[in-house]
Amino acid sequence: MFQTLDHFIRSWEFEADATQRILNHLTDESLKQEITSENWTLGRIAWHTVTAIRIITSNTNLSFEAPNQDYPVPTSAKFIADRYHQASSTFLEAIKSQWTDNTMNEVIDFIGQQIPIGSLLLFLLQHQSHHRGQMTVLMRQAGLVVPGIYGPSKEEWAKFGMEAPKM
Repeated sequence: MFQTLDHFIRSWEFEADATQRILNHLTDESLKQEITSENWTLGRIAWHTVTAIRIITSNTNLSFEAPNQDYPVPTSAKFIADRYHQASSTFLEAIKSQWTDNTMNEVIDFIGQQIPIGSLLLFLLQHQSHHRGQMTVLMRQAGLVVPGIYGPSKEEWAKFGMEAPKM
């Protein structure tokens, strides 16, 4: 659970940047990538990650503009990446201007549970990281380069003058 706005804001800035880098690497064709026809496509997961910012925070008093309909899925990777940037930015500005550290302890209803807003924000970050991991697997299957998030990706080791770990 986040106790202060500053701690959340610093965490969000890092994680949102990581998500933005993933979304910026998608192509229109890659949005169709799927594991099976019974699972979400890469595009569906990417768009859900965009809309989840507003959907997850909808039970709070936070007011900001962001997409909140996660279906149908856009067919443009650039559109998805641009909407993520917009949603993340307006979300962050709203938090900075509308909430205080005391807001972190306010309790709201979330999926039938009473939780503090500081816990909701942790859930939002973890939810985004979860879907980012799914996207990177589908990106590999689609033949895309995956940017490093918590360390170099396979393609980035050479930038650091190092050999990639053995397969």
